[in-house]
Amino acid sequence: MTSSDNQKRAALTVTQSSAATPTHNYIPVRRSGQILYVSGQVPREAGIVRFIGKLGETLTVAEGQAAARLCAVNVIAQLRAALGERSDLVVTCLRVRGFVNAAADFKEHAAVINGASDFLIEALGEHGRHSRTAIGVSSLPHGCAVEIDADFEVLDPSSAG
Repeated sequence: MTSSDNQKRAALTVTQSSAATPTHNYIPVRRSGQILYVSGQVPREAGIVRFIGKLGETLTVAEGQAAARLCAVNVIAQLRAALGERSDLVVTCLRVRGFVNAAADFKEHAAVINGASDFLIEALGEHGRHSRTAIGVSSLPHGCAVEIDADFEVLDPSSAG
């Protein structure tokens, strides 16, 4: 499968996902100059939080990767909503932070967050390459397995063609 095919498949996945409305007192995206900060996204699909549990106890690395991928789908959905569907305004993904709800002896945090990183590269091509942090935590909102946030450099809509 070519890179272009991967991007088309990733774009279709995102089009089928709508940006979730925050459930607490925060905004999903904040813009400062050319940087968009996307708030943490959990693995929510069609309004339902998926992948509940702890990596290394009730969930496998593969399930964690699927959770991280779904979080990244939701990050892109928030990004698209903030840009008014103008994905051509994305210059690059700067940074991804991944939080893994993990058992105390779990050591595969980076492998889990690869699910998000791989999807961002599928969705944005080379513009999806980013710096990253993978952090193990003792709990996450809703008991979910993973939470992802990300920062993007974007163009000003008035300066883009």
